[in-house]
Amino acid sequence: MPVGIDKQDARLCAPGVRRPFILWVDESAGDCDCFGRLLRDNGYDVWISLNYDDGARCLGGRHFDCVVVDQGSPAFEGRLILERSVALDRRLPVIVITRFHDMNCYLEAMQLGAVDYLEKPQAAAEIIRVLRTHLPPSNLAA
Repeated sequence: MPVGIDKQDARLCAPGVRRPFILWVDESAGDCDCFGRLLRDNGYDVWISLNYDDGARCLGGRHFDCVVVDQGSPAFEGRLILERSVALDRRLPVIVITRFHDMNCYLEAMQLGAVDYLEKPQAAAEIIRVLRTHLPPSNLAA
């Protein structure tokens, strides 16, 4: 069984069950590859964007169950994704993840509507726990 999935959540991988669809926006190709594999191995479908502008365009054309966006630098380039997500659907959970923890960016992200703010590196089990916490059960059923 993939890392992070217990018997109770094995239904995520069952035939006929829609897998949650996550948009992951991060300019680090290495991080995208690592987190993309982690999500797929744990029962999620993931759309990877290595560019904030492309990620923002994806939001208007596809339905996602959750968005994970890298903050970028302390200038908070990921704000574009967060603002666009909230403007399109206030109920869409957006998680900001960063290597450059900055209290001002944290406060701004939470005020703009982020549901969580995580610091890289983050344990695989913690990423999966956070996603499960913020995805409504209705997003896990067909």
